[in-house]
Amino acid sequence: MYTITIIGGHGKVALRTAPLLVEAGHTVKSVIRNPDHAEDVSATGATPVVADIENMDADETAKLLEGSNVVVWAAGAGGGNPDRTWAVDRDAAIRTMDAAQSLGIHRFIMVSYFNTRLKNGRVPGIVESDGMYAYYNAKSQADEHLKMGGLDWTILGPSGLTLDEPSGKITVDNSGAQVDNQVPTTARGNVAQAIAAAVENQSSIGKLFSFHDGDTPIAEAIR
Repeated sequence: MYTITIIGGHGKVALRTAPLLVEAGHTVKSVIRNPDHAEDVSATGATPVVADIENMDADETAKLLEGSNVVVWAAGAGGGNPDRTWAVDRDAAIRTMDAAQSLGIHRFIMVSYFNTRLKNGRVPGIVESDGMYAYYNAKSQADEHLKMGGLDWTILGPSGLTLDEPSGKITVDNSGAQVDNQVPTTARGNVAQAIAAAVENQSSIGKLFSFHDGDTPIAEAIR
């Protein structure tokens, strides 16, 4: 059994993930920025930890992760404010990866987006005037850092997220299709199940899974 730290513990995906991990016998710490969210996190069986990852330095980030075996990055600025998006989705994410490595925490699971990709340091086909430019590029640059950093990583890239009831089935699609409004959707509950499956399945290490709601049982797909 692991001690798992979820970054972004009050997000809709994280709140669905924590109970699955607790039920599986793991100890879960969920990092939240707003102390008013502690009760919601406690209700999942996780221990709330109040910390502002956006403004923490490397030493503070490392202290936050002490005692963990697995880190799940489920945080995000949401893409509304570009400066904050770069600060959270790229800079804080990379700082957390580096802190994990400095502590010898090898397992790192990243929740990213569908068909994350870079070419020459930028996501192709997305111009700076696009409202999602900062989000796509910040996430993709963080993913590239994770791939190159020496951690036992898994990147989960769900398509457009919904609050639909989870089916427990997904389709993995690493075709590299451009993210747009035509991409199929993914229930947040299915993302939570994919995170739990990645924690349990060591064969998911070193793999990127872009996926949407589909036909394959999640435990089978995340291999």
